[in-house]
Amino acid sequence: MIWKLAEAKNKLSEVANRARDEGPQVLTRRDEEYVLLTRDEYRRLTGEKPNFIEFLMSGPGFEGVILERNKRPLRDIEL
Repeated sequence: MIWKLAEAKNKLSEVANRARDEGPQVLTRRDEEYVLLTRDEYRRLTGEKPNFIEFLMSGPGFEGVILERNKRPLRDIEL
């Protein structure tokens, strides 16, 4: 959808929701056009990769994973 910048400013939440749900939204101001899109869509278009923390957070969840502690006794060491 194409929005005049003043209208988009007044309806920013709606414009952002449409960018998320429908894809990039075009904003116009005088003779210039701007595009509002989600960060994921921007990354897809530019090939930008997530930073390390985002990479780790995007991995599979660990729900249902049961980690059991090793019950063997610790070995003695001399310091």
